[in-house]
Amino acid sequence: MKSDPELDADAVAAEAEQQAEDASTRSRVARSILQHGPSTANDLARRLGLTPAAVRRHLTVLASTGQVTSREQRVYGHRGRGRPAKVFALTDAGRAEFFQAYDRLAIEAIDYLREVAGPSAVEQFAAQVADAVSTRFRSIAAEYDTPTEALVEALTAEGFVASLQPVASGVQLCQYHCPVAHVAAAFPQLCEAETRAFATLLDSHVQRLATIAHGDGVCTTHVPRPVSAAMHPTTSEKG
Repeated sequence: MKSDPELDADAVAAEAEQQAEDASTRSRVARSILQHGPSTANDLARRLGLTPAAVRRHLTVLASTGQVTSREQRVYGHRGRGRPAKVFALTDAGRAEFFQAYDRLAIEAIDYLREVAGPSAVEQFAAQVADAVSTRFRSIAAEYDTPTEALVEALTAEGFVASLQPVASGVQLCQYHCPVAHVAAAFPQLCEAETRAFATLLDSHVQRLATIAHGDGVCTTHVPRPVSAAMHPTTSEKG
């Protein structure tokens, strides 16, 4: 029995349309992770208006192509019954899908700046970039209970998608997205200026532990717990 060419053509067109729709949805899933940081399937479903089952199907494809990776969700405090949810994060390959031409242009522009004005000009430019977060921080700091909470809000507003994770010695400031990651990979002065800005804003000896620009999944900065005044001996006690 011969097949109907028109029916075959319709089937091929329908398949192509479905593949294009799936690719578009996978791009939305990946972009949501890029913008909001590591997410569970339920988080993504809620943000994108999809079912968790549909999201998991797309995450499986993204994982098979090496664009996302997963880990168990960390739970602080009491954990309920059942297995922890999986959290999905973009890999370096996944982030590379969003590499834009303006990143290349920015790298070339800064490279030119270094050639004509010297390395100090790049450092001054990096400090100016960090000033955007500092300015926003100062405008909202009074609204928050702690400086670290204000910094999280300032960073998120500037596109860095930040959060705080408690650790025994203080907190870790995590940035799940870096809008300038490709540029910072070429010019680490950007990360260095940002770290100095954090230290100034928080009045703390912060320590940068990881950066997206250097291949880590999350930019992580350790903010030590403040040392109480009682732990500092007075002049009389020293004598």
